[in-house]
Amino acid sequence: MTEANMLIEDVASTDATKIIKQVLFSGQLDESNIDEKAQAIYQIITQFPKNLNLIFDFEKLEYMNSKSIGYLTDWYGKVTEGGGHLVIIKAKPNIVDILSVIGLTQLIPMFGSLDEAKYSLLNAPVATSAPAAAAQPVISTNAPVETPTVAVVAAPVATPAPVATPAPVAPIAVEQPVIAPAPVVPEPAPVVVTPAPEVVVTPVPAPTPTPAVEVTPAPTPAPVVAPETPAAPPINLA
Repeated sequence: MTEANMLIEDVASTDATKIIKQVLFSGQLDESNIDEKAQAIYQIITQFPKNLNLIFDFEKLEYMNSKSIGYLTDWYGKVTEGGGHLVIIKAKPNIVDILSVIGLTQLIPMFGSLDEAKYSLLNAPVATSAPAAAAQPVISTNAPVETPTVAVVAAPVATPAPVATPAPVAPIAVEQPVIAPAPVVPEPAPVVVTPAPEVVVTPVPAPTPTPAVEVTPAPTPAPVVAPETPAAPPINLA
C-alpha cells in the first residue's frame, strides 16, 4: 500500500457564517488509499452542508492518480452546491500540470500561501451554484490582493425579424421512368438422343463330338515250331 497521509485542521474565521477547514495531504494518492481518504472528506461535507470552505494543501503531495482527481472534482461540486468554495495551495508543478490538462485549474482557484487563500475565501461572495470556468489566479508571494468581482450584464434580447412567407413553389412534374422490356431469352433446342443400333449376337453352335474309334488288337501269331528231323539210323561199320 502506497503511503499517503491526510490531516484536517480548522482555520480561524472572522466571518461566523463561513466555516473554513484546511486539509493537508502528503505522499501519493492512488488506488490503494484514495477510497479511505475520500470518506473523511465526505464526512466533513455531510457535517457542514452549507457555507463550507475547504483549503487543500498540496505542498507535500507528490502524486495523484485519475481516481483521486475524480474525487476532487466531486468534492468541488458538492461544496459549491452548498454555497461554499474549494481552493488549492502550494501545489507542486507536476500536480499543477495534471490538473491543468483536464481543466480543473480553470475551476478550482490555486494560491501560493494559506494567507492568500484565507483572504480570498473571506472576501468571496457566497456561491449559489457551481461557478463558470474562470482564469487561473496568479500565485504571488506579495500581500494578498482582493479578487475583483466581475458583474455579469445580461445581453439585450434582440427583436426577431419578421419571417417572410415563402412564395408558392410550382409542382414539379416527375417524369415516369421508362421500363425497358425484359430481353427474350430463346428456349434451348431439344436434344435428340439417337439410340445405338442393336447388336444381334448369333450363338456359335457347339462342336459335334467325334465318335470314338474302337481299336481291335491284332491277334498274336502262333509260334512257329520247326518240324522235328528224324534221327539218322546208326551205321554199322563192322
